[in-house]
Amino acid sequence: MKYYAYFPGCSSSEGGAKAYGWSTQAVSKILDVELAELDDWNCCGSTPYSSVEELASSCLSARNLALAEKSGLDLVTPCSSCYVILSRTNANLKQYPELKAKVDEALAAGGLKYNGTVKVRHLLDVFVNDIGYEAIAAKVKISLSGLKVAPYYGCQVVRPRFGFDHPESPQSMDKLITALGGEPVNFPMKTRCCGGSLIISEEALALDLIGKILNSARTNGAECLITPCPLCQTNLDAYQSEVNKKFKTKFDLPVLFFTQLMGVAFGLSEEELGLRTCVVPAERVLAKYR
Repeated sequence: MKYYAYFPGCSSSEGGAKAYGWSTQAVSKILDVELAELDDWNCCGSTPYSSVEELASSCLSARNLALAEKSGLDLVTPCSSCYVILSRTNANLKQYPELKAKVDEALAAGGLKYNGTVKVRHLLDVFVNDIGYEAIAAKVKISLSGLKVAPYYGCQVVRPRFGFDHPESPQSMDKLITALGGEPVNFPMKTRCCGGSLIISEEALALDLIGKILNSARTNGAECLITPCPLCQTNLDAYQSEVNKKFKTKFDLPVLFFTQLMGVAFGLSEEELGLRTCVVPAERVLAKYR
């Protein structure tokens, strides 16, 4: 059994990506991974919020790091945005003494202290590097042979400096798909931005970005996409119909969390994986693997 401190993040805990949280826990049990959720965790600081209130965001983020430090374990999150924010705060506190002094003051007011010893990690990193592809393949009950999958990393999970995968040509999910018996498709836009929260403020721009990603996946033969990011999954899944209306396209590509695809190969149920929460139904593509 491998143990980690777990930061679920708002989306996979109480937001629109609950299926990510469900599938994360279900798959972790199969892999003998214990994710001990941080007690009394708070928002990571949020990418948009950190752009306008950097100090407040840093304090929020550092509070989670301080809570995790008490456990002595690596801090793992399934959310790409949380991963970036927590990693950045961790790095900034070491690099900028003035920032750390202000954050330390805020933490002390809440009875906390952070010494900078926590290692922040993404769930994908833990699965492919700590558990490993061979061990994952050994848990496969239903080979995904013949399934063509586009691994969409998004623009955040590969961006932290000295991260666990190549920032422009990542391979961790490609290799994961292969370990599950599937076929990773050549996907040139695997790290292009989906628009993120711009879908709220600049919808036309975001829809254009989403359309290009979906077109790249379909053109290269993908039957579905997988992603490690809650916001990417929402944009690519929930807004396909809007893309189709705007560009007169007929995209019908299921967009799954990578943990859901793992769970399918592990023989887990639809309920455990939250497969029916997808806006674009996955049943048609996954029927022969159920």
